[in-house]
Amino acid sequence: MTKEQIIQAVEPAVKERGCFLVEVTLSADNDIEIVIEKEEGTVDWDDCAAIDAVMHAAFDQDAEDYALTVSSAGLDRPLKVLRQYIKAIGTLVDVKFKGGKRLVATLTSATEDAIGLSYTALETVEGRKKKEKVQHDDICPLSEVNSVTPYIEFK
Repeated sequence: MTKEQIIQAVEPAVKERGCFLVEVTLSADNDIEIVIEKEEGTVDWDDCAAIDAVMHAAFDQDAEDYALTVSSAGLDRPLKVLRQYIKAIGTLVDVKFKGGKRLVATLTSATEDAIGLSYTALETVEGRKKKEKVQHDDICPLSEVNSVTPYIEFK
């Protein structure tokens, strides 16, 4: 089985559950990981179990000798596909840039090539002694970004 065959087999069931594919990986040892995200709300156990059942119906586990994991994208995983970015618009994200810079900002827009970020930073303002809060609304090319993950705030 190939990655494309796996996607073809599970995609209708994924869509039927109001989800979309984030990632499908297939290792040399036939370890398969299918990561899904829900259009609205969160992925639950029933969503994962349904995709697992579709995989087992499409591919004989004994004949193909594969291990399968179906999971949600989770809050700790970087955003991978445009639909995840679009779903996250209006929320805080942790952006790690190439070169080491890191920024927590509100995601304001997303395209295949860039993301919009809104944040406040303390900066030196000409003619003032104290640093002041300055509002930024930037468009950042994804080519300059290493990863974007949901920012989890503990209050």
